Amino acid sequence: MAKIVISGYYGFNNIGDESILTSIVNSLKQHIENIEITVLSVNPQGTEKKHRVKAINRKNILQIFRAIKHCDLLISGGGSLLQDVTSGKSISYYLGVIMMGIFLGKKVMIYSQGIGPVNRTYNRLLVKYVLNQVHCITVRDEKSKDELQRMGVNIPPIYVTADPVIGLEKVSPELGRKLLGTEGLDEKSGRPLVGFAIRGWKKNDRLKAILAKAADRLIEEFHVDVVFIPFHYGEDIKFMEEIEKDMKHKAIFVKHKYDVHEMLGITGNLDLLIGVRLHSLIFAAIMNVPIIGISYDPKNDSFMESLGQKCLCNVEDLTYEDLLIEIERKWICRQEEKEILEKHMDNLKERLSLNEKLVQDLLLQGGV
Repeated sequence: MAKIVISGYYGFNNIGDESILTSIVNSLKQHIENIEITVLSVNPQGTEKKHRVKAINRKNILQIFRAIKHCDLLISGGGSLLQDVTSGKSISYYLGVIMMGIFLGKKVMIYSQGIGPVNRTYNRLLVKYVLNQVHCITVRDEKSKDELQRMGVNIPPIYVTADPVIGLEKVSPELGRKLLGTEGLDEKSGRPLVGFAIRGWKKNDRLKAILAKAADRLIEEFHVDVVFIPFHYGEDIKFMEEIEKDMKHKAIFVKHKYDVHEMLGITGNLDLLIGVRLHSLIFAAIMNVPIIGISYDPKNDSFMESLGQKCLCNVEDLTYEDLLIEIERKWICRQEEKEILEKHMDNLKERLSLNEKLVQDLLLQGGV
């Protein structure tokens, strides 16, 4: 039996990271027979129930040591784990887990990660030291590969694949339509549906005013329904509530928690998505929904570039006028946008398949 341990940002109610785990687990189970997966999670019981894997507390060093000691492969998987912008401690945690695997003589793989920004000199040296000892690295974009090479990571092979979430399959929008009905959408209205997947930012007031005004304008002049969708339940709900208070017209605000497939179904009902959250953009691309990307991190720009597009702007530079112009442009050519999206997503899925081949090679090298 092949035993794999997966380390990442799991169990935190972030639909993006949960969808990363869903995709990785599904892919491993599909390609490797007789496999046992253990996930490091802040909510082990929830992770076990949701993903049908074993899970242990990501803060329990003894449990982590035991799990890695008895595994065949340690995967540091998905997301932007190796960065020091959101937290100075998280990069030390993830590198510490990797070092534990190296110390115990295990095969270690960096799996489709987005690297950086890593700003502190000490952290850059630490990344160089640790990652030069792993066995294989895949990253989700060229910029991540370039950043690793600038830090001096040059011993293990580095492959550019794609974000693991791209491996998720399309779902039927029907379930999503019913869920939107429970959130307040009139299923019989027949009006197009425009979605916003936002992220509360440091200076919320200006962004909040722009989004509320744009949503009201869409309802008034485009005669559409507008829905706000939270991809990080805790952070996004609070910001959505502030937007709702500022709006003149009634929009739909999704306020319940949904799993990955339900969120894909909800996203699949949209005719256009304006997204700040990276994985809202990926969900829309999976469901072939035209998107307007607004960047708060280089990962958004990299993903949009992989689709042959650019983000409208950085979230701090967003203006009401620019947003409306871009919405009008996308609205006019949305059918053409769908065809372009489908072509680029096929290419990204093909690149993503390399991960499974590399996992299988590492397991064979370990004698499994």
